[in-house]
Amino acid sequence: MNNLQGLKKRPRAPSWIALGLAGAVCALSSSGSWASDPAECKMVKLGSTNWSDTVATSAMAQLAMESLGYQVKLTTASQQIILAGLADKKLDTFLGYWQPTMQPVASPYIQKQQIQVLAPAALPDAQSTFAVPRYAFDAGLRTFGDIAKFKDKLDSKIYVIEPGSGSNRITAKMIESDQFGLKGFTLMESSEAGMLTAVKRAVSRQEWVVFFGWKPHPMNLQLDMVYLTGSDDVFGPGEGAATVSVMTANGYEQRCPNSGRLLQNLSFKSDQVSHLMVPILERVSPRDAAFAWLKANSEQVKPWFDGVTTLDGKPGFDAFQHFLNK
Repeated sequence: MNNLQGLKKRPRAPSWIALGLAGAVCALSSSGSWASDPAECKMVKLGSTNWSDTVATSAMAQLAMESLGYQVKLTTASQQIILAGLADKKLDTFLGYWQPTMQPVASPYIQKQQIQVLAPAALPDAQSTFAVPRYAFDAGLRTFGDIAKFKDKLDSKIYVIEPGSGSNRITAKMIESDQFGLKGFTLMESSEAGMLTAVKRAVSRQEWVVFFGWKPHPMNLQLDMVYLTGSDDVFGPGEGAATVSVMTANGYEQRCPNSGRLLQNLSFKSDQVSHLMVPILERVSPRDAAFAWLKANSEQVKPWFDGVTTLDGKPGFDAFQHFLNK
């Protein structure tokens, strides 16, 4: 005899039991006890430049993600490589999109919808434009139009950051077109650290120097410096007023909504980031500096975790606080 024929039919479960089970499933789901992102989102590929502000904010974001159960693969490269990595989806996110100075290099990717820019800006009170030591400002170098007047004192040099950056392209265009009478000036390109070393050396000798400055950055705390005016908005409206936004690979927020929500929530202030950058530039590891700052200021970043859970669906801010105090 067929064994199946010998089995007694089991009574069907009453409908109220089925409804109860369905309700339990919904309750589990809504309580956040299940993973809020798919497994492939566990590894977050974070791109960073060597700019100290991006290093600082990336370190804070990395710790926030790790507190939620994510793993973070940090890739440090030039902005061109970072943008290409986002476009190719080899990277998930980048926290250092300076606007408007980076717009010329980023626009092609954004227009092709290969990269998304999250709004609002993560850091709304930035600035980037030419600056000079205060003694040069007090002696008359106060505007972009004054630079050419002091060509000899400046040795016909303008100090900027690494080749290929948006600010360098803007400066090179000014020199080429003789805007502000800058024809004949030389663009002194180097790393951020290299530029600041040259500026500090000049300041120690009371030599005149024009350099590309920005905030947030400890230079604003460590140097008696003044930003030039009369720029005709070459570095953006408001004498170089800038914002710094989070970028993601196209569609990342849809693929990974929970980590995407955290990235959407990230918010920084220039003063906060400038102070965090001080120990980093003093050779404290970015991770250690960020951990100490976050532990001392956890309530300031509580809004980062609005609507955000751990990878396995538990309350995000609770996990973050436990991570900082374990």
